[in-house]
Amino acid sequence: MQTNPVRLGTRGSPLALAQAHEVRDRLAAAWGADAPAIEIVVIRTSGDRILDRPLSEVGGKGLFTKEIEDALLAGDIDLAVHSSKDMPTVLPDGLVLDHFLPREDVRDVFVSRRYASLAEMPAGAVVGTASLRRQALVKRLRPDLEVVTYRGNVQTRLRKLDEGEADATLLALAGLKRLGMVDVATDVLPLSDFPPAVGQGAIGIETRAGDARVAGLLAPIHDADTAVALAAERALLAALDGSCRTPIAGHAKVSAATVHLSGLILTPDGAVEHVASGTAARANAADLGRHVGERLKALGGPDFFAGL
Repeated sequence: MQTNPVRLGTRGSPLALAQAHEVRDRLAAAWGADAPAIEIVVIRTSGDRILDRPLSEVGGKGLFTKEIEDALLAGDIDLAVHSSKDMPTVLPDGLVLDHFLPREDVRDVFVSRRYASLAEMPAGAVVGTASLRRQALVKRLRPDLEVVTYRGNVQTRLRKLDEGEADATLLALAGLKRLGMVDVATDVLPLSDFPPAVGQGAIGIETRAGDARVAGLLAPIHDADTAVALAAERALLAALDGSCRTPIAGHAKVSAATVHLSGLILTPDGAVEHVASGTAARANAADLGRHVGERLKALGGPDFFAGL
């Protein structure tokens, strides 16, 4: 039995804690009597504190990871559990994101107290979302709707819906499943209309590079298919210099021998879009991602994101 406790760092939202508990429970199941004690360490990030502005205005995705990564580098925690879609493509020196749990459903859902679907919303109705991808995809389908910035954890967004700040919002189905709240979804959105964010539905575990003890601990719960998909998607995002300022969707599907990747870039108003896709051997997932990302960048041209 491993005697030293393992310290698992996470944000403090209900969803982040659900994901941390899932990692802990899977480790306990995998190691049985040999499982170490696991301490969950809650770390408040800048993204949790700044709720009145879009992420694109205050620093992007790194706002949800910096304080946790600082604790990991300092040795205050041994591993960090993240929503993979929150992770920047460039990590601090000395850290790696290379363990993943099996991926959940990648689809988005429509949530409204007033309307059964996005299509039923009348012109001028308000959709609240913090995601530029979702904003652009809504505008692509329904340019007559108003989209407003709408941040906070799942519970906060639902409360804002009840208070009338918006007529509808969009959430990740994976998060609702992990919270046991699938029943709040009014409609599950098709991937053809709402392709997911890079990494959506995948719990990623960040560790110190070369930490053999933690890597060995995580090996039994690591999902190789999810790792292949994320290698392709994150390489796509990196090739596009993707950030919270760029509406980007990317989705990799993995089979026994290959990985297929589709990518989409849009202008924030959804009026202009470019798509690209490709298939490669699993071992070449990252190269595939770079290739598809470079094709999208070429299709968009040098001025595609100039105004962002």
